[in-house]
Amino acid sequence: MATISSDLDPIVAIATPPGRGGIGIVRLSGRAAAPVMWAVCSVGLKPRLAHFGPFVGDDGTAIDHGIALFFPGPNSYTGEDVLELQAHGGPTVLQMLLERCLAAGEPAGLRLAEPGEFTRRAFLNGKLDLLQAEAVADLIEASTEAAVRSAQAALGGQFSAKVHALVAALIGLRTEIEATLDFPEEEIEFLQNSDALEKLARIQASLADLLDRTQQGALLREGLKIVLAGRPNVGKSSLLNALAEAEVAIVTPIAGTTRDRVVEAIQIEGVALQIVDTAGLRATEDPIERLGIERSWREIAEADIILQLRDASTGDRAEDLEIAASLPDRPPRRIVMNKVDLTDGASRVEGERIYLSARTGAGVELLRREILALAGWHPGGETVFLGRARHLEGLRDARAHVDCAVSHAGDSDSALELLAEELRLAQEDLARITGEFTSDDLLGEIFGHFCIGK
Repeated sequence: MATISSDLDPIVAIATPPGRGGIGIVRLSGRAAAPVMWAVCSVGLKPRLAHFGPFVGDDGTAIDHGIALFFPGPNSYTGEDVLELQAHGGPTVLQMLLERCLAAGEPAGLRLAEPGEFTRRAFLNGKLDLLQAEAVADLIEASTEAAVRSAQAALGGQFSAKVHALVAALIGLRTEIEATLDFPEEEIEFLQNSDALEKLARIQASLADLLDRTQQGALLREGLKIVLAGRPNVGKSSLLNALAEAEVAIVTPIAGTTRDRVVEAIQIEGVALQIVDTAGLRATEDPIERLGIERSWREIAEADIILQLRDASTGDRAEDLEIAASLPDRPPRRIVMNKVDLTDGASRVEGERIYLSARTGAGVELLRREILALAGWHPGGETVFLGRARHLEGLRDARAHVDCAVSHAGDSDSALELLAEELRLAQEDLARITGEFTSDDLLGEIFGHFCIGK
């Protein structure tokens, strides 16, 4: 876990990725921004106005010519004074410029920034809440257009607004209930005569909706690993090619052609999928094929979804049933009956079986929809949010407390104190998501996974 030296130190870092590029940026935040500006740019910069000129070394010679921007706090990304120097993107130039900033800012305690420290400053200074701060990293790492849109929604505050609205509703209902506790004679009639039950039902429904949208967003953020398993010659490689819509795997009628995994990344409705074609599962004396089969089982153990392929033209065989018995109970799996083009049957879904033809493409779209359904994805116009494990944990815990509150509200013998306590616990669970109650250890874990310079 990354540790942050001090949240009061001025910090500096190269904010662009390693390597050569047209432009490279050195970013600085904190009390050293102004003295470094005078030392490196030789002028006082007007706030938020681009200035072109030389970046000079301690001997007065130019390191480079570029654009400098100065953002006085609190009107900056971090809430502190921020200086950005946009130079040519050569690694040596940027390193020289970074070292010049460190030397010029040494009297003010300037040091190199650690991963995520600029965004951590923005959070600590109230420029972003924790959900928005995490959305910065999600936006940088987004691998699909749908993930970008969801990260932008969270960065713009939509996720936070949903959580804050739930917290406000919980506080309002708690206020009513706790005020009633001062008058015991009114407790019995309170739930009957007020609209507390309706408010509680609306909170429960809103929380369930937000959890569903966050679970879907987790799919966009993390993607899924789909493993194709089965005996040789049932069409695993052909199905990989059909899903990828490209010839990424070798297909021959010779059993055992695939001896090692073949991996292809695809998207279905913006959800990133890693499709893994594995060696055919069978008993063999070939040592190379045996190694491939061992790797197949390792891939199966790490899968999010398992698709066991069988040959529809021959029906279930003893080997298919043996493989099915050896597959783990989790994760979810489906049986794919391939080669329906060799039978009189049509592509279709029957229970846990999908009938298709990888060769003709018939039924492949049915399989795509079934994969998304297994993962919990469903189409809709509502914005989804790129859920992380801690978001889902907080929402699930809050839902559990609200469900208990509903149970207490429906029990005439249950005291209002229990109802109020469950609502308080739900409120705390939601507040942790946006960062109102967050430990330094958790902050270190979250921001330690950011890139340096952000």
